[in-house]
Amino acid sequence: MCFSATASFVTATITGAAGLAALNRARAPREWPVAAVPLFFAAHQSVEGLLWLLLPVAPGGASSTILTYVYLVIAEVWWPIYAPLACLLIEPSKLRRLAMLACLGVGLVVAAFYLQAIVSHPHAARIVDGHIVYVSENKVSFPMGAAYLVATGAAMALSSHRAMIALSVIVIGGACLSYMLYWESFVSVWCFFAAVASVVVVFHFERAYRRSFRATAT
Repeated sequence: MCFSATASFVTATITGAAGLAALNRARAPREWPVAAVPLFFAAHQSVEGLLWLLLPVAPGGASSTILTYVYLVIAEVWWPIYAPLACLLIEPSKLRRLAMLACLGVGLVVAAFYLQAIVSHPHAARIVDGHIVYVSENKVSFPMGAAYLVATGAAMALSSHRAMIALSVIVIGGACLSYMLYWESFVSVWCFFAAVASVVVVFHFERAYRRSFRATAT
């Protein structure tokens, strides 16, 4: 689990390398957003790694506050839009694209809700029992949490690409496990699960690259 600065930075390094490898194997611009998914998770985990370093010494400092808001915007506003859009761009099936478009619509609503909550309510990060907990006066309802999973996980589950389906299983399963075992630090722990799972993306592009190479060679 992502319970330390070391874990965050190691995860960032692994996912960053995976993202660069995936981008190197991507064959068309429409594939770049999916290939870049591990890079965004790497940036996200780096932000939390910095929080691990800053919170013990300056929990209420300007740097800690800025990093907290950056982390929350990426987690709660960026991903509900980016995840379904990236899946939509590489999907060949028209019917599946329509379903993903619906997920993107849900993601836009979710992102708007969370952005309003982030802007309207004070937020802070605290280290509690070896976890980073993001504290806010705003309480998120179960339906909104479910809508978030529809936007971030269901779009991948609808994909005709096996790697995206595998990623959705890990992301949704990780969300359920994180909520049951670490509900207070859900945002932090779930994003760690998702970051690790994003390594699946590089296997998707490597497999596609090798298949294309063999077809060209023959």
